Amino acid sequence: MTTHPYDALMDITARPKTVFVRGAGSYLWDDNRKRYLDFVQGWAVNCLGHSPPAVADALASQAKRLLTPSPAFYNEPSLKLAKALVENSAFDQVFFANSGAEANEGAIKLARKYGSLHKGGAFEIITFEGGFHGRTLATMSASGKKAFEPLFEPKVSGFKKAKLNDIASVEKLINDNTVAVMLEPIQGESGVWPASDTFLQQLRALTEAHGLLLIFDEIQTGMGRTGKLFHYEHAGIAPDIMTLGKGIGGGVPLAALLATERASCFEHGDQGGTFNGNPVMCAAGLAVLEEVSKPAFLKQVTETGLLLESELQKVSARHGLGGVRGRGLLLALDLKLPIAPGIVAQAFEAGVLLNAPQLDALRFMPALNVAKAEISEMIDCLDGILTKAGAARRVA
Repeated sequence: MTTHPYDALMDITARPKTVFVRGAGSYLWDDNRKRYLDFVQGWAVNCLGHSPPAVADALASQAKRLLTPSPAFYNEPSLKLAKALVENSAFDQVFFANSGAEANEGAIKLARKYGSLHKGGAFEIITFEGGFHGRTLATMSASGKKAFEPLFEPKVSGFKKAKLNDIASVEKLINDNTVAVMLEPIQGESGVWPASDTFLQQLRALTEAHGLLLIFDEIQTGMGRTGKLFHYEHAGIAPDIMTLGKGIGGGVPLAALLATERASCFEHGDQGGTFNGNPVMCAAGLAVLEEVSKPAFLKQVTETGLLLESELQKVSARHGLGGVRGRGLLLALDLKLPIAPGIVAQAFEAGVLLNAPQLDALRFMPALNVAKAEISEMIDCLDGILTKAGAARRVA
């Protein structure tokens, strides 16, 4: 018998005994009315901050009109969002899903379908060490996360791991069974490790030379996070398939699988889902896209990202830390020591939410419209924690 509401939830991660009840912009409030500055934003989900009026209004308005007619029928918001995504990208068709993992699962299936139709049954997909593509069995198998290796065996076969920014390691893995190469342009979970623009260009040339599909997992980098609407634009190339999640819904469960006409080869019955293209979620996605696709908004993301990067570099210099990695408003600070969880815990007590993807790194994923004053508030908190830590080390 459960004795507390906490006990009714499966214990799948360590959580502080705090219950959040309200959010607005860059801030959250708990049930004790304590305010927190949020530089995690649901892992880059709340791209416009907590409960942005544009998203809240779109949800409320659509919920009063139509919740879902089932994906067996067209609905207006999904058609509008699909058309807007196609018009703003290099792709021709869209399949909507509920999570990034589901979108990536769809990308894997689409690549295998392409291999069965056009490459003699080729099914292997080259992915990367350190990559993260989700928590379904296939996406865990595609991921290069060490902690996943002993879990839920046997894994789904057909994923060979190359090294990021090492084109020779990719070429070495190509054989007659290879159908695609799949990667995050910036590996988020492993500590914000970017693929260089040159490497992405080399990958595009290599996949084209071998007749392979190139799949970009832009679940964390897409929707303006790096200063372009989609990260592939930085490299001046276009993949054949792209997945979106996190920021596309602005806080609600929405994801998308996009493909060029050549790669889009699903037949009826190959792909589906009870809630795919849900009108309420797509209405939220349309509100998000309308905002983040504005050139002035993307320019602001770039400028704010450079400011945050500069401030983190100053913190690093003051405390003898490592470099700052990433692009736009997806950045990491290399701490050089396994102290990240302790910093996150102290920041939480001080009312600032930070993320430690690795023991020696902090990841910063604020709202894309984060204010300069909010960056200063976070930097002051981090600087104070590091100053105390340095003093403690000197005393010891």
